[in-house]
Amino acid sequence: MLYICITGRPMKLEIKKIGNSDGVILPREMMQRLDLKRGQQLHVVELAGGGFQAVPYDPEFEKALEIADQTMGEYRDTLWALTK
Repeated sequence: MLYICITGRPMKLEIKKIGNSDGVILPREMMQRLDLKRGQQLHVVELAGGGFQAVPYDPEFEKALEIADQTMGEYRDTLWALTK
């Protein structure tokens, strides 16, 4: 089960088999409230401590993530030293 909290009210969703994949079906009221459209792409970001956040696809956000990944890879040792 997957719990999603919209407007402070938790909603339980089930991961279901859809064709050869698995997916979550969002209720119509949630789609309307979040202004989501069928076929729209989402970015899914894994959160520290478990869970995830889904945000509407944005090419600029994707580019920022690619730059952040590249920078973190390039300065991995420096970033590791800063965590101490």
